[in-house]
Amino acid sequence: MSKPLLGRDDRGPIVVFTLNRPERRNALSRELLAQLRDAVDQVSVNLTTRAVVLTGAGSAFCTGMDLKEAAEIDAAPAAEEAIIDIANEFADLLQRIHTLPKPTVAAVNGDALAGGAGLMTACDLAVAAETARIGYPEIRRGLIAAIVMHDLTRQIGGRRSRQLLLSGDLISSRTACDWGLVNAVTPPDRCLDEAIRIAQSLVECAPSALAATKRLLDEAMGRPADLRGAAAISAQVRSSAEAREGIRAFIEKRPPSWAVSSPQARVSLHEAVRAAEPGREEPTIQTGEL
Repeated sequence: MSKPLLGRDDRGPIVVFTLNRPERRNALSRELLAQLRDAVDQVSVNLTTRAVVLTGAGSAFCTGMDLKEAAEIDAAPAAEEAIIDIANEFADLLQRIHTLPKPTVAAVNGDALAGGAGLMTACDLAVAAETARIGYPEIRRGLIAAIVMHDLTRQIGGRRSRQLLLSGDLISSRTACDWGLVNAVTPPDRCLDEAIRIAQSLVECAPSALAATKRLLDEAMGRPADLRGAAAISAQVRSSAEAREGIRAFIEKRPPSWAVSSPQARVSLHEAVRAAEPGREEPTIQTGEL
């Protein structure tokens, strides 16, 4: 029997969900998305569950879309339909986390990248290990972070969001804390314990008042009623030749070659960055990450 992709640990009124693909740095496959969505639905109607903690197994929290699976989907006959479905599935998962009538705490035990950073920002609170990096490198793969953009901009503002989304650069957990993207930074071996401690303090509050406050906070921030519109834009970009090139480059471990003005006029992003900024180092994105 294959291992579950999502672990569950009930600690009284607190449920800890663990993304359980450490060999893939907890990259989001379609099956993992489905299991997490179903788990959120289950705790939503369980009156004994009062708070949820989300963390990752191994050295990473979550490194976004499973690009190896994405490359396989690109080669399938019904690729366009599958891409739309996946975008909607991720958008619906984030919406479920937001509308969950229980407080959620992300225990960011390691890197939270792309969709993984999106999971983190969808949670009500976040604790990050001091070794964790956070970022949205989609732009370096010919993709866009449309589905998670509203959560990011409302938490850290437009200028800093532009810095992350337009560059694809990664920031440390301490910088993320200074910016208001996470609530606290801990040693790696204390991250989950601190997230559970915070969840326990939330359990002491009135459950109906907590649920109503979460709903009102989303309304006050002007959060969209659903994310399907952003998902449609994400899927459109994901279906492009540029995105296919970015994903292939990742799989083949080479710099992508972007089309500048025509299929014949192509330039390597790596070469362009080196020419413009000789001293700049591109962020290291490890296997399994977006």
